[in-house]
Amino acid sequence: MTPFNERILNNPQFRALVARRNRFSFTLAAIVLSVYAGFVGVAVFAPGLFAASFHGTSAWALGLIAGFLIQGFAFVMTGIYTRRANSEFDRLAREAIRAGDAA
Repeated sequence: MTPFNERILNNPQFRALVARRNRFSFTLAAIVLSVYAGFVGVAVFAPGLFAASFHGTSAWALGLIAGFLIQGFAFVMTGIYTRRANSEFDRLAREAIRAGDAA
């Protein structure tokens, strides 16, 4: 490993960045996993609910609507992570690299 890499890896700012990013990533992953687990749980333990009509005699079943909503939810969660990564995490990474250059 180069001395520059070692300086960055040992930089307290970089360590704080990694800790914040990991905490945020694991939180979002737990939320997404919970939503998917709930979806699968309903499919396994209450399949009739998914087969029920969305509205009266509609051909749209609740399971189909739930599947579309989960896909949208995953898209939104990805956007939330990307927005924070492109703003806060990238800024903190640049600061840590600058501090490594100065040392």
